[in-house]
Amino acid sequence: MAVELVFQKRPKPIQAMLDAFIMIKRSSRHILRNTDQLLGTFFQPIMFLVLFAAVFGGAISKALPEGVSYLNFLMAGIIVQTVAFGSTTTAIAVCNDLQKGIIDRFRSLPMNNLAVLSGHVISDVFRNGISTIVMLLTGLLIGFRSHASVTDWLIIAGILLLFTLAFSWLAAIMGVLAKSVEGVQWMSFVIVFPLTFASSAFVPTEDMNSVLRAFAENQPITQIVEAVRALILGNPIGDYGWLAAAWCIGILIVAVPLASWLFRRQSSR
Repeated sequence: MAVELVFQKRPKPIQAMLDAFIMIKRSSRHILRNTDQLLGTFFQPIMFLVLFAAVFGGAISKALPEGVSYLNFLMAGIIVQTVAFGSTTTAIAVCNDLQKGIIDRFRSLPMNNLAVLSGHVISDVFRNGISTIVMLLTGLLIGFRSHASVTDWLIIAGILLLFTLAFSWLAAIMGVLAKSVEGVQWMSFVIVFPLTFASSAFVPTEDMNSVLRAFAENQPITQIVEAVRALILGNPIGDYGWLAAAWCIGILIVAVPLASWLFRRQSSR
């Protein structure tokens, strides 16, 4: 009774933050204890980076500006692709919670509704941060060199953080809507795969046909990749910076309330 009264006396915003912190700890522990997920965090980005650089480097480097190696061009695209696919872990985690009945237990507690979703999203930020660091270290070992300053790297980190939050909340919607983990996997594949591969992540858009080029140059992944790539290569960021931020903020404005509403609706059934 005393504990319950203490919880009731706390202001709602503070209680919501405490609930979210507990769920962040829970989700992060699941990542650390899941060996398969940890192996994927380390080895998947390495595999993509090395294979793409080895397979496509010779052919695509001819289409790049003089003095730009394909590995340096590729790094931004691989980072953004890894973050995009990595963010779908939120969808799987949310779907698992709903399917396994743990949400029913949480409903019996004096707990903020958004805490579960926030926990999965923030823990995904940590996991994607690890993947990005692993990729950068691997890139340095195989020849990646950046012209970015410390300020540029801070801006890159900010863009990637905003992008991870946006895509993780988008993935949370998929996790609520999907009826199974298999459903999450095909749903995320249908959405993320075209956005990452029909973009400037791996090849310049100039050589694409007119229809594909129009799509590639006006979708969020390309704006984010080009912003990060410009900073990595030490080039002017141009309009890509504010366009990348605008896309991410726009996704967040739509995805956060929609995911929260769908989650409350689904968990109250």
